[in-house]
Parts: sequence; structure tokens; C-alpha cells
Amino acid sequence: MLQSTPIFDICSLSDFRQDDILVSRFAPYLEHHKNLYAAHRHTFYHVVFFTDGAGSHNIDFEDFSVKPDQIYFMIPGQVHSWAFEGFTDGYIINFSDSFFQSFLLNAAYCENFGFFSGNVHDAVINLPADVAGKIRPLFEDIIREWENSPAQTTDLMRVLMLQLFILVSRVSTDGINKGPASYNQTLLKSFQKLVEVHYKKLKLPKDYASLLYITPNHLNAVCKDLVGLQAGEIIRNRIILEAKRLLTNPKLTITEIALELNFNDNSYFTKFFRKTEEITPEEFRKNILKQNNHE
Repeated sequence: MLQSTPIFDICSLSDFRQDDILVSRFAPYLEHHKNLYAAHRHTFYHVVFFTDGAGSHNIDFEDFSVKPDQIYFMIPGQVHSWAFEGFTDGYIINFSDSFFQSFLLNAAYCENFGFFSGNVHDAVINLPADVAGKIRPLFEDIIREWENSPAQTTDLMRVLMLQLFILVSRVSTDGINKGPASYNQTLLKSFQKLVEVHYKKLKLPKDYASLLYITPNHLNAVCKDLVGLQAGEIIRNRIILEAKRLLTNPKLTITEIALELNFNDNSYFTKFFRKTEEITPEEFRKNILKQNNHE
């Protein structure tokens, strides 16, 4: 498997401590990890709450303005970069996929939060002042537990983090799911999970419809009704996203990227990419590298 952008795990960002959780105030974290301004991705969940700062940050090639009382959430594998203006501070929590699994009966509990869906527009939330006022003490409590670090406080950190997630979910677009999902919602989620696993090899809606034991027309209808996109668009969007992630690594040739995404030849990949993005893969790469060098 090809590596795309620089990839960091929690161990590489911490001189010691556990390999499944890292907590810090944001300003010293930034000072210690200046290499994180350029496009990179993590193997872990990543939460940042800004208390001071301006500028922009980019998650999976979507730009967002940095604002005090803004919180954002990232899932493993997403690409992001920062372009701050002036002093920036807040809090950061990095935690592994397994951090809550042994603690909660439902190991996939965090997936119920809309901001952990991987949809970047649900992941960046500007908090009302009253909610931000409740969030700050929670981060302070988490920092305090992290710094004290007796073994028995790890569960308390988990409880504080879940409290934080639930508070934020109440003001986010989707919040946490309330009640059982409908059949179509479950079907869509199953389709999206299958796309995440198979998008490099299975590129047609009929392939996924077969795995779900439904017709392609039914799959298209569900996707159109719930997210406003045809099934084919969802598949293509995932392929394009991975292509962009791979293109941020200048060490990979366009041919290598095309092969990784299971395109038979370079020209077909270029045509596929340009049809959606209106520029060639080479032009996209040049633009990204120019941004990174400027930052």
C-alpha cells in the first residue's frame, strides 16, 4: 500500500506516555510540532478547541476560518493543514481507535456522533458562548488528569471526554443519533462502510447493490433521498478524495497513484480526475505543494 502524506501516530507526537492518548494545550503543542503545519494525516482521532487565534485550517481539502470557541473533530486517515495568523491557543486531544473500545459495551459508540462521521462540514463547529463556557472547564479537567497521570485516572479522562462529546453534539448539525435508525439510514451507512473498504476495486453501484442484496435502483434512490447524491457519485467522491490525499506526497508518481487506485492506465486516471476537479492531477499537486511551501 502506498503512503500518501506524512502520517503520524500518537507515539511520534509524544516523547513518552501512553500510545493511545495525548492531551495538551495547543500553543506548546504547535511550538513542539512545527512540521504539522503542512498537509499530513494521523492514525488517530484528533480534537482541537480554539480559545485564541485566527487564520485558516484545511481538512480533506476544505478550508475553514479559525475562530475562538471553534472545535473540530477528525477521524483517522483524514488530511489536514494549518495556516494560523498570530498567536493561537486552545486544547488538543489525540486518541486511538481503541481508546474507548475496552471501556464501552458498544465499541463503535463514537461513530454515533455526527462530527465523527468523516464529513468535514459536520466536523467543524462554532460553539455558542454558553456551551464554550462549559467546554473549557472540561478540557482543563482532562489536562489536569493527564498531567497527574495516576493509572486509575484514565477512565476518568474517558468520562470527561464523553461528557465533552455529548455537550458538543447537542449544538452540532446532527448531534448523536436519537433512537433507532430507519431501514434506509442503516442501508446508507452499510453502503458507505462498504465503499470505504472496497472503493479501489469496486467502482460501480451494481457491485455494492449486490453486496447489500438490493437492486441498483433501490440503492440510488436511498442515496438520493438521504444525501442528495447518486450512489455512483458517492463512490467517485471517495476515489477522488484518496487521489487528492496521495497527490500530496511528491515522492509518488502519477502512474503509481493511478495503479494504487486500480486504474489501468495513467491517461484514464487523469481524465477521471479532471472531469470532477476541472484540473489535472499534476496541476492539483502543484497547487498543494505551493501552499505547503508558502506556509
